Amino acid sequence: MHPMLNIAVRAARAASRVILQGYEKLDRLETETKSANDFVTNIDKDAEQVIIEHLLKAYPDHSIVAEESGISGADNSDYQWIIDPLDGTTNFMRGVPHFAISIALKYKDRLDQGLVYDPIRDELFTASRGAGAQLNGYRIRVTDKPDLAGNVLATGFPFKAKHHLPAYTAIFTDLFSQVADMRRAGSAALDLAYVAAGRYDGFWEIGLKPWDIAAGELIVREAGGLVCDFTGGHNHLKSGNVVAANPRITQRLLKTMQPHLGEALKR
Repeated sequence: MHPMLNIAVRAARAASRVILQGYEKLDRLETETKSANDFVTNIDKDAEQVIIEHLLKAYPDHSIVAEESGISGADNSDYQWIIDPLDGTTNFMRGVPHFAISIALKYKDRLDQGLVYDPIRDELFTASRGAGAQLNGYRIRVTDKPDLAGNVLATGFPFKAKHHLPAYTAIFTDLFSQVADMRRAGSAALDLAYVAAGRYDGFWEIGLKPWDIAAGELIVREAGGLVCDFTGGHNHLKSGNVVAANPRITQRLLKTMQPHLGEALKR
């Protein structure tokens, strides 16, 4: 394992202990509303702090972008860590055992290392650029399905951007008529990891944030998949509109989605 990825794994496992302790005492959870339908707990914040402390102790000259605390660490560093300490906070708050820690590292604006860790199932999805993707040390690959028939896709509802609901509903309806089934589990990081592991055939969602996507993107790519925006471009980290699947399924997803995209979703 790459030394920097190894440090990230240690940070994730340390944060997972905070998360699991909090999960056992949900009646003591402290919750705040960040914006409409968007929540944060004291556990998110505490887990994020643990991750940042581990990373900066090992690499004090690196920079940090984290969901809850924003930018920290060194300025103008070639190395930037992108952290979501608890992807799936709503699930966590309600006792639904489906959430994850997501940590990615960019080097000179290229994704270089990534992990998604599910503390409930003790599943660690990892990737290093050019070295493939793994689940608990075993190589993983995206599925090799050639078309949408029989596929199981994952998605997420645009609960933070409900003005996109008409377009989302149209895309969902068109895709659902062509595939076997659709899943909405509540953690984009795990959705991407599951695509990489071949559990889902593809994933699409509107309005995500970079910390939701970054680690999962690298893991999908290293597992042989593609990650792009709704027009097949590379603006997904900015737009938050993401498609992930093997190359052939990605083409079919994009072709199905195109007629339903307004100008806002093409950016």
